[in-house]
Amino acid sequence: MSFLKPKSVKFDIGGGRMVTIETGKLARQADGAVTVSQGNCVLLATVVANKDPKAGQNFFPLSVDYQEKFASAGRIPGSFFKREARLNDYEILTSRLIDRALRPLFPEDYLCDVQVLVSLISSDDQVMPDALACLAASAALAVSDIPIQEIISEVRIGRIEGKMIVNPTRAEMEKSDVEFIIAATNKNIMMVEGESDECQEEDLVQAIELAHDAIRIQVKAQEELRALVGITQKRDYKKPYRNEELNEKIQAFAKNKMHAIASAASAKHERSDAFKALHEELVNHLGDDLSDEDKGLIGHYFGELQYYVVRDMILNDRKRLDGRGTEDIRPLEMEIDILPTPHGSALFTRGETQSLTTITLGTPLDELLIESAHSSDYSKFILHYNFPPFSTGEVKMMRGVGRREVGHGNLAMRSLKKMMPGEEYPYTVRVVSDILESNGSSSMATVCAGSLALMDAGVPLKKHVSGVAMGLITKGDQYAVLTDILGDEDHLGDMDFKVTGTRDGICGVQMDIKVDGLSMDVMRQALAQAKKGRMHILDAMHQCTLAPRADVKPHAPRMVKINIDKEYIGAVIGPGGKVIQEIQRETGTTINLEEKNNQGEVSIFSKEKEGLDRALAWINGIVAVPVVGDTYEGTVKSIKEFGAFVEFLPKKEGLLHISEISWKRLESMDGIFKEGDKVQVKLLDIDPKTGKFKLSRKALMPKPEAPSKPAQDNN
Repeated sequence: MSFLKPKSVKFDIGGGRMVTIETGKLARQADGAVTVSQGNCVLLATVVANKDPKAGQNFFPLSVDYQEKFASAGRIPGSFFKREARLNDYEILTSRLIDRALRPLFPEDYLCDVQVLVSLISSDDQVMPDALACLAASAALAVSDIPIQEIISEVRIGRIEGKMIVNPTRAEMEKSDVEFIIAATNKNIMMVEGESDECQEEDLVQAIELAHDAIRIQVKAQEELRALVGITQKRDYKKPYRNEELNEKIQAFAKNKMHAIASAASAKHERSDAFKALHEELVNHLGDDLSDEDKGLIGHYFGELQYYVVRDMILNDRKRLDGRGTEDIRPLEMEIDILPTPHGSALFTRGETQSLTTITLGTPLDELLIESAHSSDYSKFILHYNFPPFSTGEVKMMRGVGRREVGHGNLAMRSLKKMMPGEEYPYTVRVVSDILESNGSSSMATVCAGSLALMDAGVPLKKHVSGVAMGLITKGDQYAVLTDILGDEDHLGDMDFKVTGTRDGICGVQMDIKVDGLSMDVMRQALAQAKKGRMHILDAMHQCTLAPRADVKPHAPRMVKINIDKEYIGAVIGPGGKVIQEIQRETGTTINLEEKNNQGEVSIFSKEKEGLDRALAWINGIVAVPVVGDTYEGTVKSIKEFGAFVEFLPKKEGLLHISEISWKRLESMDGIFKEGDKVQVKLLDIDPKTGKFKLSRKALMPKPEAPSKPAQDNN
């Protein structure tokens, strides 16, 4: 008999789709470990927390990693080492979704290291594992003694043919016009992220409400599992040192001075310097008699005071740090075509946030390979977001792209992608946003600059897309919804809510809520205010450029696409690629040939129109079907005593017999042609048995009149 005694619970997520949460069988030395199963999809989640915080620790060190094991889908990784490497962008984005939902659940004074690991260990073709990953992480915490305050879960909402569905299958998602990932506790929405085909604000509210109903079922299942395990109380932990007497002294000295700085409506660095000077003044005022522990608390209490002073100013005075009203957007400046060499460029500045965005047009050979355990796909639309330290006036080590950059870039990418042309557009498009200044919502600046730059590059973007970041300050029954938040307002606020879209609807959304009990009425107001701000920015973008360029810039690659019969694909490629390589070499073009819809799709790219035209004519010649009676311009390839062989289409030669060269009888071929001569010929016949072509030159010449007969002499 097995000594393992696993415990499990099951619930239905709709339509008879059962989900099982089990603990006690795998990874039993972790503080908490569960498997979550649906169909053949199995996720393993583990959590471990240190018993005590590190010495001097003043922040909560939570790390979350989601990884898909390739063995889960019966695949071997394609890397050189044939093993799972660093997390790819999809895994990083899933890790961020879990992190953003879990982080607010821990007590503010809990500073111990916590590590959450979620792994896909068995894959299902139709079950999307990222929608179950946060459920697995929360369940692992629920069956542990780690001191979380609430249980959460997360679901995906899709809409197929007008009907909202919880955790749709992969096949259903291909038909969906919305995709939202929503996390919540039993009472409160915690996080929303997703995209849509220009949905309306009320559609998003309905999706959130449906998701919350589904999440409550999942929270109840986790509570049942925790009861089965017997977890009745969480572990005690060492709380950081506090001194309320010192806090009162700091408030008495600095509160009014801090309010004066906050209400001065200064620029970011001026305000930062003023707060820094006040902090130094406070340290001098308190003197050197403080203990080392109390000295370490000055910064903590100073930050808390700043938090409450700024929030109270916004709620009571309806005045923000830079002097704006709650619905005002900072001054806008935008310009396109500011760089000579990129295929498209734009500079977008909103207050103290600035994005320089460039566009590069490439061929299908430049497509991005996106590999996961489930599949390997290629993407023709790429967006990269860079956030160098100088954008905030800081000095930091450049250690590659961070998770924040991946997340911000993904929001901008999925927003702009909604307005990109379809699969018929042959270019691979790379958008790069370099943030040159940042004071709030650089991801939204990326959306606006990206839209402008795409139009400058001549990409047939359907509509302009803009974005705006919203904030929320609450205190009791008081609240203020803020449009176009500053970096400080993001840090001090209760909600960070980014909405992107066109004039006709929402394309992307990302929301993190840090406060309990956010009502749907406040949510609706925030969405309505965001729509107003989005329209204001769109008006300015339309003044900058109304529509895409009619053509790509002169130095951008030219493109033409044709479809050929499937039977000619081999002829265009040639043995070992000989023919297509020769065409590219001789014409200076890049040619991509794929089989799609039982046809050959040929895309030709060239920086020079002449080379593109030559390559196009060459391929058209290869795939052309010779028609008896048609006229062709041919090239003399060889000369025989009985005539000349003429190439009248690429790789198609026919015999121009000596008798078909001229109406005049020719005794020999001497001096008539030389190899390489161009000659107009008419296709007279195709031998049905041999397929040989019979050509004529004289058929294109006027037939000489017959000589008149001499008059008869009657005498």
